[in-house]
Amino acid sequence: MTYKKYMTNPYRIGTRKSALALKQTDIVLKALQKAHPDNIRIQNAEIIGITTTGDQIQNKSLSKIGGKALFVKEIEQALSDNQIDFGIHSLKDVEANLHPNFKLACVLEREIMNDVLITRDGQITGILDLKPQAVLGTCSPRRAAQLLEICPDLQIVPLRGNILTRLSKFDEKEMDATVLAYAGLKRLDLVDDEGNLKGYPGLKACVLTLDEMIPAVGQGVLTVETLKTNQEVINLLSVINHQETEMCIRAERAFLRELAGNCKTPIAAFCVLTPHQTLLLKAFYAPLSGMNSIRYEAVGTFNDPEELGIRVGKEIKRQTDDL
Repeated sequence: MTYKKYMTNPYRIGTRKSALALKQTDIVLKALQKAHPDNIRIQNAEIIGITTTGDQIQNKSLSKIGGKALFVKEIEQALSDNQIDFGIHSLKDVEANLHPNFKLACVLEREIMNDVLITRDGQITGILDLKPQAVLGTCSPRRAAQLLEICPDLQIVPLRGNILTRLSKFDEKEMDATVLAYAGLKRLDLVDDEGNLKGYPGLKACVLTLDEMIPAVGQGVLTVETLKTNQEVINLLSVINHQETEMCIRAERAFLRELAGNCKTPIAAFCVLTPHQTLLLKAFYAPLSGMNSIRYEAVGTFNDPEELGIRVGKEIKRQTDDL
């Protein structure tokens, strides 16, 4: 390839093929095109759909087939094989311990991080409004642990797939409720101002408070991954990085690393910037042994988010040892 041809060759962007993944890729691409209006390679970028193992296996929970990394590893392989220049992920799908060959070059400003409760009853405004022994579909240990903490008589049944798949399965099966991330519904324009789900008559979405349901680490955040050696792409992506979101997710992911958390572990955390320009990290952890869950929060400095995450992780481990 000649140098001139290389300079005009479109960037190749890897993504999963689901409707949400493609929409998220479009969000990132539009941000890049706005930031680099004269860059021909990004203006003519090519979207490359990649089928991941996590997309192929829909009838088993992630904890039984290898975890959320199954949504990422094929995209990372495409990076290693020089089939794509960078890949788009939901940050909550990216494991805390990134392979040293790769780098998360940027994160976009966080969308609303809350989960929503999906029901057929428009009068329901929270988890406590569910009927006794309600049947709720989810394969998330994080969601199940927090839901059962509030309503111990809930009947949890498996429900897996992307957002559209889960909504269709929920609509077909005898379930009273399910829980989804609000960010995905919003990006796909699936919910109106009254909480009605567009295209799913009768289904309503109720936003859960962060006291009811602490989200997954990185929930609501889009990130872009590339090779650690690809400085050109790293520079390209750095322009759209949102610093406040970056600092918050660095604290969250340091917490996750400290606890060696994965999709089998009922673990959750979110970090926000306070009016005093400090970071507040709130975390939830439920030991797999079934012992009492732990909630803990702490404040740290904006310039050292990892210290905050590690400190909260160590405190939760200490409390777990005391149980």
